[in-house]
Amino acid sequence: MTKRDYYEILSVNKDAAADEIKKAYRVLAKKHHPDNNPGNKTAEEKFKEAAEAYEILSDPEKRARYDQFGHEGVSSAFGKEGFTWSNFTHFGDVEDILGEFFDSSILGNIFGFGSNRKRTQRGADLRYDLTLSLKEAAFGCEKKIKINRKEICTTCNGTGAKPGSSSTTCSTCQGKGQVRQVQGFFSINATCPRCQGRGEVIKNPCLSCGGSRQVKNTRQIVVKIPAGVNNGNSIKIPKEGEISSSGGAQGNLYVVINVEEDELFIREDSDILCEVAISFTQAALGCEISIPTLEKENIKMKIPSGTQSHKVFRLKGKGIPSLHGGERGDQHVRVIVKTPTDLTEEEKNTLREFAQKRGEEVAYIEAKESIFKKFNLKFK
Repeated sequence: MTKRDYYEILSVNKDAAADEIKKAYRVLAKKHHPDNNPGNKTAEEKFKEAAEAYEILSDPEKRARYDQFGHEGVSSAFGKEGFTWSNFTHFGDVEDILGEFFDSSILGNIFGFGSNRKRTQRGADLRYDLTLSLKEAAFGCEKKIKINRKEICTTCNGTGAKPGSSSTTCSTCQGKGQVRQVQGFFSINATCPRCQGRGEVIKNPCLSCGGSRQVKNTRQIVVKIPAGVNNGNSIKIPKEGEISSSGGAQGNLYVVINVEEDELFIREDSDILCEVAISFTQAALGCEISIPTLEKENIKMKIPSGTQSHKVFRLKGKGIPSLHGGERGDQHVRVIVKTPTDLTEEEKNTLREFAQKRGEEVAYIEAKESIFKKFNLKFK
């Protein structure tokens, strides 16, 4: 089969600069990568084709021979079997490129090549459940919390070795942290069983950490709670999780919010609802009452005459501040007209007179009530 021109494969001109060639390869590598095209043989061949073109054109000496003699000028670079991943000499560059999109160790396991770099893993993330009052959640606050986490051992300063001694390079993997294992037709890079991927062996482990480089400590952290948080919201605190045992980045701490139920207010997103009892005369004649708010001070609210029970009034901007900087929510006040249960006889007569003036049949209601009492039944 006639090989395609390397410049054509990468869609670049023959005078393209090295950066332009690298950029073109990045695009093709991402597009045809096996992780993006599982089981697609065509994509796999295009991926290999692009890698071969980049192998030649990224090397000034090989590129010069290719420009002068074509494919014949560089065929010796790959031997009799042609291009294979095992004789791909610029994997370091490819790993840097593909590492932005994929795990290059996966690629190495598939095609039988790998990086000489030690594998590092980020430290574990931690979770802390924090309970707040409604007012703390509404206006934000600072909280001191204590967490238990793995930290660097101060006895050995994170070396894992007993003070006065040091670790030695692992003889099994030669400090790479990985060993190559052959399984049938495939060559797979696996974590070194002797050093567990560290590349080093500790003969005299630290007595405090047992060679793990880590110890458990209780740490106090100040957490700033933003205004407007709600149940289930989490606050990410970077690099306050556990340290990595392999030299990777420290994990993060996630503080998960739980808001307690309030005695006065019910929260609905950024709005709050409360109920206030008023008397029959207040509802009928109108009045001005004191309303509790999330702030320390109560505010005055007017009740118009003729207000019915369960009427809801709105206090604009007295709810929960927006977590994302928008307008503050509202406070909704539901008034409950309370019926007196301890009327004196004089008060009852006054109400009867009032009912007569309004043409209400109070006598019928009282007769009905007396019938229930006669048969010793509860009146509802």
